[in-house]
Amino acid sequence: MNAPSTPVTDQKAPDAAELGGRSFAEYATGVLRDRLVVLDIAPGTPINDELIGRELGIGRTPVREALKRLEAEHLVLVYPRRGTFAAPVDFADLASITEMRAQLEPLAASRAARFATPAMRHDLKKLAETLTTIDSNTISAIELMRYDLEVHRSIYAANGNAHLEEDLIKYDNLATRIWCLVINRLPDVGSHVGEHIGLINAIVDADAELAANLARQHVTGFED
Repeated sequence: MNAPSTPVTDQKAPDAAELGGRSFAEYATGVLRDRLVVLDIAPGTPINDELIGRELGIGRTPVREALKRLEAEHLVLVYPRRGTFAAPVDFADLASITEMRAQLEPLAASRAARFATPAMRHDLKKLAETLTTIDSNTISAIELMRYDLEVHRSIYAANGNAHLEEDLIKYDNLATRIWCLVINRLPDVGSHVGEHIGLINAIVDADAELAANLARQHVTGFED
């Protein structure tokens, strides 16, 4: 793998609270996925499994397993004898990604409105309340996108179909990478994230039709 460019201090292994029932490989996948999605790891950056393992306090093997998963999600590229790199962001992919999301996001929102558990509805309601308190003038655009990711992932988890959840996480991650690459040139990211409040409330209120319509509008508005 690629040689480390900067020294890294070895960290302690994550504790049970950090793992949240996940394996080391799943934990590493989650950490690296989020860094890649919001471009904390920029497109084209070499990724060193030993360096990452030392930073996270885990071995190289779970990091390698994580990178295989992320390659399947199109977030990293592996070149034989060259190493592993953060995948490039291709704007040409946006139309194809949006076409898929425009069909699947309304389905997930509708299902969440119908099948979310009481605990999930409670958590979604709290998330909507948090969104109403956000001042987009005092928070970075990237932090706003982290909220965007949290909302989408919460809805996907509430839909009750694990296969649909997995596919939508992948597509949302790819769309978010495109957004983050140009985020400083886009107007009013806060209003884009604020659109989620009505969507969440429709899900909490079990209004499946409204939830589906709002989800569709949100996705197509992103492409526009």
